[in-house]
Amino acid sequence: MQLRREQAKPPSDDREALIKGTAVHLGNACSAADESFGWRRLWSSSTAQEGVWSNLRSAEVLLFQLASDAEVAGRASEVMALVKRHLDKDDPQRVSLVQRIRHIVSGEMTLPDRELLTRALDSAYTALDAELARVRSLRNILWTATFVVLAGVAGLAVYGWFHPQSLSLCFAPQFGPVGAGGMDIVCPSKDYSNEPAGSVPSSFAQSRDILTVEIAGLAGAAFTVIASLRRIRGTSAPYMLPLASAVLKFPTGALSAFLGVLLIRGAFVPGLSDLDSRAQVLAWAAAFGAAQHLVTRLVDDRAQMTLSEVGRPTDSAVDPENAAVMEGSAHEEAWTNGTPTARDGGGEGAHGGPVKEAPPEQPEPGRRRPASAGQSGEVSRA
Repeated sequence: MQLRREQAKPPSDDREALIKGTAVHLGNACSAADESFGWRRLWSSSTAQEGVWSNLRSAEVLLFQLASDAEVAGRASEVMALVKRHLDKDDPQRVSLVQRIRHIVSGEMTLPDRELLTRALDSAYTALDAELARVRSLRNILWTATFVVLAGVAGLAVYGWFHPQSLSLCFAPQFGPVGAGGMDIVCPSKDYSNEPAGSVPSSFAQSRDILTVEIAGLAGAAFTVIASLRRIRGTSAPYMLPLASAVLKFPTGALSAFLGVLLIRGAFVPGLSDLDSRAQVLAWAAAFGAAQHLVTRLVDDRAQMTLSEVGRPTDSAVDPENAAVMEGSAHEEAWTNGTPTARDGGGEGAHGGPVKEAPPEQPEPGRRRPASAGQSGEVSRA
């Protein structure tokens, strides 16, 4: 409707070019919104949503150039808010806009001010697109890492299924307590009692041992995912970044469970070289699966930090930029009225009273101040 309103105004070459560009961006936004992805919706729909908003923002910048001076002045505060959300404090456009925003809002806008507002709005939207691009990049990294870890976990399970003795997770906790020369063998999927002395524990390994340990690790990881839901916050970004970081915990938990039990099997942890029962093996596997949170929580923190950087407003309670604008405006109004402020050495003080003159300079001990010309015996004023 804004575009149709601008098309109804008297045409010119500049206006026709801006109107045509706006129509192109709106057409691209409609095409992205109407696209059907089918089975690719989970991965592609968020990217299309970002394309819709990016084209809409570009169209809005072009329409801003077609607006009247009164409309531009009315939207100056909106542009200032966007600039403060997405541009750094030392950005030249933000600094220039801070210095001119009060004049623009009061109706004293010039042609350079209009150009400054347009470029600042475009830069703010470009910075917003860059922030969303960082969210998309981190989302893609997390999904890629999840796929790689899941492939590794599945590869270990397949290898252990066909070669169980190569990655044996069986223990021999007791020798001869049951019968003469007997020994116990503990594996993740089965316990063996009163086996002949000197039996090799790895020969009792089953094809499903590694898979059993990984399933126990998945259960431990699922518990930490449920516990971490209390820290997840919703976001307006078109990417499911918290979901990607949560899904990563499942294959990581299965992998950490296998590695943890393998380290115990190799007597890497003192005092835990021999586990006494199958239930104990599965319990340690679940504990190691939950322990993956010590590593993946750093990924959660990074994801939340990346989401918080999208459109983060100024954190200070009293905005120093607004204070500087108000101070500068008051200073200019004082000079316009012919009354210099106290900062300039005259006029009224901070509380409305007259500014006191500087006290006379005191002479150094042992020295006399020379009298000023034409005033013999009088001390010159500072």
